[in-house]
Amino acid sequence: MTDFEIAAAGTVTDSTAIGFYVFYALVAIGLVVWLARTLYRNGEVFLADVFEDDRIAGAVNHLLVVGFYLLNLGYALLLYKVNPGAALAEAFNGLVARLGALLLSLGVIHLTNMFVFWRIRTYRDRKTMMPPAPRAMMEPPVRPMDPPPPPFAGPAPAPGFA
Repeated sequence: MTDFEIAAAGTVTDSTAIGFYVFYALVAIGLVVWLARTLYRNGEVFLADVFEDDRIAGAVNHLLVVGFYLLNLGYALLLYKVNPGAALAEAFNGLVARLGALLLSLGVIHLTNMFVFWRIRTYRDRKTMMPPAPRAMMEPPVRPMDPPPPPFAGPAPAPGFA
């Protein structure tokens, strides 16, 4: 059987597998690059607020982008595998599933970074906050006790029965 006959039968040949790899690599690299640029552009303002020094914020932002590229491109390229001889539908489903896993991992990594920087910011803000007021200032003032209510004498008698 030739490659053309196998492809006509709906299975993955070596050339079809290479096509899937190339397509996956282009989409994965495109997503990672687009997301890294977006995070770099919009993250600098946030990092400047977190670190209060523009030089440090810019350096951290650049280092985060480099780490983002290394981690996510490496993960994306390790993630995908096509089995030669598999059905084309199976190979395409694998492609979509791997792209979905890549997007989910990108989202988790992004949210983890945001949480870490939020913690840094709240820790810094907590250090600059005023100390809490003494407990005596927060309690309501003490006032003399009210006289006790009169004892309960029961219901009033109905009119005409007293």
